[in-house]
Amino acid sequence: MIRLAEETADDWWEVEALLDLCFAPGREALSSYRLRDGVAPVAALCLVARDADGSLAGAIRNWPVRIDSPGGRRWALLLGPVAVHPTHQGEGLGAALILRVLDLAREGGWSRVMLVGDLPYYQRFGFCRLHGVEMPPPTNPDRILGVELRDGSWEDVTGPVIRALA
Repeated sequence: MIRLAEETADDWWEVEALLDLCFAPGREALSSYRLRDGVAPVAALCLVARDADGSLAGAIRNWPVRIDSPGGRRWALLLGPVAVHPTHQGEGLGAALILRVLDLAREGGWSRVMLVGDLPYYQRFGFCRLHGVEMPPPTNPDRILGVELRDGSWEDVTGPVIRALA
């Protein structure tokens, strides 16, 4: 049995170790990390998944970002990273974490969520390619994806993604 819970300060190092295990060295050099620098994650949307013996099986984190759109700066949730321990991959845990976060984000008043990822994986959660939304380089524009939590929330939202503090 897997139990999902909000990440606590005590989970931080264990989650970091999981992220190091699941992602390539230098993961923090990715452009999405520049948007997270100096910005607190949305605590209620940072979850850990623990198995029956209490071992960390997965984790997901989320950050606020702004899109510097011609109609004004718009808030969005930057989903990720999401990681599942290799011993639990293929069990649907990544999907469970994403679905739970999308539900919590909707309940928490978020209108739009974005990420950098593979469309074939994320489209089952409603994500599609965001045209005109620009992540810091060197992000492949085909990997910039978004989902609406409120109908029409991505309409007319274009421009560069900036740190929430900017």
